[in-house]
Amino acid sequence: MNPRFRSCLVYCLFLVCTCAAFGEVRLPKLLSDHAVLQRKAPIHIWGWAAPGEQIVVTLHAQKQTASTDELGKWSVYLMPEDAGGPYQMTIAGTNTVTLSDVLIGDVWVASGQSNMEMPLNGFPGSAVVKNAAAEIAHADAPQLRLLRIAHRSSEYPLRDVDAPWTTCTPQTAAEFSAVAYFFGREVQKHEHVPIGLIDATWGGTPAEAWTSLDALSADSSLMPVFKARAEIVDMQAESAAILEKEKREDAAARSANQPPPKHHWHPDPESWRPSGLFNGMISPEVDLSIKGVIWYQGEANTDAARAPMYNKVFSTLIADWRAKWQQGNFPFLFVQLSSFNADPDENWGMLRDAQRRTLDVANTAMAVSLDVGDPDNVHPADKQTVGKRLALAARAIAYGDAIEYSGPLFRQVTPEGASLRVWFDHAADGLMATSGALQGFEIAGEDHRFVPAVAQIDGQTVVLSSPAVKAPKYARYGWANAPLANLANKLGLPAGTFTSEDPNSEP
Repeated sequence: MNPRFRSCLVYCLFLVCTCAAFGEVRLPKLLSDHAVLQRKAPIHIWGWAAPGEQIVVTLHAQKQTASTDELGKWSVYLMPEDAGGPYQMTIAGTNTVTLSDVLIGDVWVASGQSNMEMPLNGFPGSAVVKNAAAEIAHADAPQLRLLRIAHRSSEYPLRDVDAPWTTCTPQTAAEFSAVAYFFGREVQKHEHVPIGLIDATWGGTPAEAWTSLDALSADSSLMPVFKARAEIVDMQAESAAILEKEKREDAAARSANQPPPKHHWHPDPESWRPSGLFNGMISPEVDLSIKGVIWYQGEANTDAARAPMYNKVFSTLIADWRAKWQQGNFPFLFVQLSSFNADPDENWGMLRDAQRRTLDVANTAMAVSLDVGDPDNVHPADKQTVGKRLALAARAIAYGDAIEYSGPLFRQVTPEGASLRVWFDHAADGLMATSGALQGFEIAGEDHRFVPAVAQIDGQTVVLSSPAVKAPKYARYGWANAPLANLANKLGLPAGTFTSEDPNSEP
């Protein structure tokens, strides 16, 4: 039997059994007390009951009716509402479900891997958030609502999650994405509407795990992601032996009163399954209207096999999510990776440049984090700056505020004799080096062999030269895994990694 047909059959049987066992009106946990519903958009309310049952939904001054289908599913759309609340919503059939403390505002999905997942209280023993104790103590924000999606990989798209919405308190915020919390706090402060944040994150996961099978399988150039998955599965045969070896090493270190040895990171095969996290952690939300997405991911795609494909994979992911939500080109705001002394076989510069090139996709923006990284920790402590820069992008892209939201973005490079002039967008007020002499630039000739460049700011441009390159052709910036790079615009927003090379050209 075709695997996809079998998955659909299993899902349909699940729904039939569920409806038989639970004939009363039920809602997905996405629709719960303390929920935020998207303002100024059709309000989708759905759930399950006995087949053929009449359902009446009442919210604020609106009432809408529906009938369940043969599988017991029902769905209604209410007219758009302005921000407000709290309201009570009732869903009546043979029984009545009442939701309390429902707000109407803006819903943002926060997704990605560990730097988005990292909660306010940090990762025990490995990473902390700057000023965490004070931030948690002051995280009493009734206009922020939080929904944290449990880790779950699935072979087929799921339609519900395991946890309901909560209000934002020091207790709930402590376990929630720090970047998402700081983003939501900043947006709410400026836009003065309720903000709902959905934390759908899993550390150490590649972009292809967050992309639907429909999207991955529609493009033959993305087939290598399935080969990479097969390699991870092959590693499972040795994983038990590797873990036992590491336990013995840890025990020996404890016996000798020595620090525990550092072990190489091992990916979770389940979390690396192509489409697995989309199915388990994103698909349940696509029936809910949202304002947009914030995304912080890429570390798991920096190896030599994945980094060259990232622009394609990431662009596919964005188009895929927009297609599944069917809400047009909603804002998709992402973080360019920070600086980290990663393994030499990883190429963080190439990955960061691939992220920059994804700005070609409509209604996207990039928050640079190069300057707030920690070369010795893949999880930098300064999540406040990252959240604030994402919020700047949201205010400009999603809310139309007339503000500068980006650091200098590479536009083009032009030759000037033995020099190159680099032109930037988002530099209308000029450029500056944030400390000392300008650094981080390299140039190369036709041979693509890059050397450090002498860099001088000239208005909205930077002029590059090197005695080692007589006929320069290419420029790049911030290319090392953990570069020394300090270009910014006059607002202090930093420039991110770029190269003027064609990523598809052969050196």
